[in-house]
Amino acid sequence: MAETWDFIVIGAGSAGCVLANRLSESGRHRVLLLEAGGSDLNLWIWMPIGYGKTFFDPRVNWMYRTEPDPNLNGRVSYWPRGKVLGGSSSINAMVFIRGQPRDFEDWKAAGNPGWGWDDVFPVFRRMETNDRGADPWRGGDGPLHVATMDRDLHPLCDTFIEAAEALQIPRNPDFNGATQEGVGTYQNTARDGMRMSAARAYLRPARRRRNLAVESRCLATRLLFEGGRVCGVEDLRHGRRVQARARGEVIVSAGAINAPQLLQLSGIGPAGLLRDKGIAVVRDAPGVGRNLQDHFCADFIYRCRVPTLNQQLGP
Repeated sequence: MAETWDFIVIGAGSAGCVLANRLSESGRHRVLLLEAGGSDLNLWIWMPIGYGKTFFDPRVNWMYRTEPDPNLNGRVSYWPRGKVLGGSSSINAMVFIRGQPRDFEDWKAAGNPGWGWDDVFPVFRRMETNDRGADPWRGGDGPLHVATMDRDLHPLCDTFIEAAEALQIPRNPDFNGATQEGVGTYQNTARDGMRMSAARAYLRPARRRRNLAVESRCLATRLLFEGGRVCGVEDLRHGRRVQARARGEVIVSAGAINAPQLLQLSGIGPAGLLRDKGIAVVRDAPGVGRNLQDHFCADFIYRCRVPTLNQQLGP
């Protein structure tokens, strides 16, 4: 018999941890949170410099690779994605920089009410405790702690910034302030020298609630339907298939890759693609799995006449 919940949240990443916290907050709803990965109690996750270890660790990282991209001369890109409580917020480099206000306005204009900058900006402030204190642009009493890095920076960072200023690029003391233009140092999601993931900020305080159940190492394999409406989920748990049903909502927050994958495996996506893969079409939704935009990363490597972090940290 499938157990019934008020809400089922699929994916305990950056979004799923927040959802599990907020939906269980009142105590009126029974909430089930499913995560394909395991615990985040790992030294390399909590220690900020440890992200270099988790970057290629299949125990906490899906380690996706793209198909060869003709626009990149056939190159294959590496896409790390968190497979652990906290999702990618448990393995990323912790840089805390918001999106451009103009981008949010473009999403709103494209037919997405509630996604304009005026809609999301108060949420950004509410989520944050900045170690510089609250101001018109930054929050001061939210669950996500944001730390200033200046005291821990290598001296070459100042050299780089001074070189940029010599080229008339203005110094910017806060990329989440009035403008994002310029050169400067970022802040990161850390507190007391340890990573502040979504699991630490949102899920850990909520796990003591009796109306919230967190099931790790549960890979959601398909959504369940009744009369065309999603009513539950089937997951693979310790080698066996388990079903759970929801009175209210099933929320797919499995990340930019796994969320559309789960929808397509469940029959929601481009009809032609699903039929080619032998998947019964529940709803033809051409946008599922399309239009993903990732930020392109190009590394610049320089030879230095002074010791860098590479020499100081060893391997």
